[in-house]
Formats: sequence, C-alpha cells, structure tokens
Amino acid sequence: MSALYPSDPAQLKKTQITHVAQAMKNKDLDYINWIIRAQVEVGATIIDICVDEISVDPDERNEWMQWIIPVAQEITDLTLAVDSSDPKTIVAGLEAYDKSKSRPAINSVNLEDGRAQLIDLAKEHDALLFANASGHDSMPANAEERVTNLQKIMGMMDKVGIPMGDRYLDPLAFPIGAGSDFSRHYLDAVRMIREEFPEAHIFGGHSNTSFGLPKRRIMNSAFIIRSIIAGCDTLMIDPILNPPKDFIEFKLANEALMGRDEMCMNYITHLR
Repeated sequence: MSALYPSDPAQLKKTQITHVAQAMKNKDLDYINWIIRAQVEVGATIIDICVDEISVDPDERNEWMQWIIPVAQEITDLTLAVDSSDPKTIVAGLEAYDKSKSRPAINSVNLEDGRAQLIDLAKEHDALLFANASGHDSMPANAEERVTNLQKIMGMMDKVGIPMGDRYLDPLAFPIGAGSDFSRHYLDAVRMIREEFPEAHIFGGHSNTSFGLPKRRIMNSAFIIRSIIAGCDTLMIDPILNPPKDFIEFKLANEALMGRDEMCMNYITHLR
C-alpha cells in the first residue's frame, strides 16, 4: 500500500502518521482501514499490499504479510496484489488469502533469479499476474530491451497456460529527472507490446516518471494520458493524487476516436 495524502483538510488529523509502514508496525487499524477505503472510494480496482519496508528480516516480513492480508480483506472485497521483492513473502501472502472473497494478484514476475516460480504460483492460485521488464542482471536500457524481456516472460506464461486476460505487463517507467529519454523508452515499449499482444493488459508505475520534480501531479497526468494513447489500459497510481475517473473517460473517448469502440457503445454505456 502506498501512503495517501487526502485533499479534504478534515482528514488531516487522521494522517499524522504519514507512512504506512509506521501504521503497520503500530497495528493502527483505524489508519489502515482509512487508507484502503480512501483508495476504494475514488475508484481503485486493485489494492497493492507490500510489507518490504516493515522489516529486513525475511521471516518477519512473511509474518507481516500473513497478518495484513486478512485485515485488508475484512476492509474490501477488491483484488489485493501481493507484492514483495522476496518470492517467499508472496507465497506467505497467497497462503493467507481468502479466495472466496476475491482473486489475488501477484506483483511481480521478471527475469531475475528466483522470480520465475511466481508463474507457477499464479496458475496454482488462479491469480492475476503482473510482469515487469527487468532483465536477468540489470534494468532495460531502451524500449527494445523492455520488449525482449517481456516477450521471454510471455513465453514462460504460455507454457504454464496463464490466460491472456490475467497478464499485466509493466515496461517499467523511470524518473525523467534522471534521463530525458526514459519516458520515450517506456512509451515506445508500450506501443510495441500493444501491437504484439493486443489482449494483454499493459500498465506501469506511472508516478515514477515525476520523482524528484515539483508539482508531480501535472507531470503524472501528462504521462498517464500519453501512456493511454500509446496503449496502456491499466494504471498503477495514487488514486487520491491522480483520481482515475478522468483517465477512464479519456481512455474510452480515445478508443472511440481510434475506431476501437464499435458505434461508441462502450463510451455511451459508461456515461449513461
């Protein structure tokens, strides 16, 4: 879960703990309840759950993940993305997950050592599967490397039989303050992936691109719009800072304008 900052001043008192990790350590259920419901109320459809910042000890992380998953499922029936740099922590989260309430998601598989097992876990647990374009030993340097890495992962998913609609591909967005070509690399990769895999979902950590810049919401909004035009159909954002409603409507309008919405039916249905 990412820390959220409310636009309503009346909520400020509730956000004196501005970091979720601290709230978790204190088992502050009021704060955890608020932060999840705040995301749900503005339109989030998947809630990301990550405990990596709570402890560096793997066993402790596993215990925290097994604690927070049932807590979050008491608050919302939305899909929870079980997120960790350690596959064993993801396994712990899946073991605690009540699949009668929702399907889990796994965040995320890539080509790094030890991550491939998450593909088998996704099949075993009927989970949505996030995949990012990280290489075996390094981050991708351009659009082509991003696409090549994700093509390899798609082949691995094919072998296991992950349904195409359950695949969420992340070409990886990097801060443009660190490299002026980074956003172009991402957007070019999105276009290439969308052409090759039209039925897969494409998303990214879109707020990463504005890291270190002033008035991040402005940059985030511009990048999200360009990402939708390039072919993204899913957004990983702070829904309080960048409410998804306008982006959903923009996506539907863009699909109609590009001739991908027969007789504008999706656009019309959504707005009625």
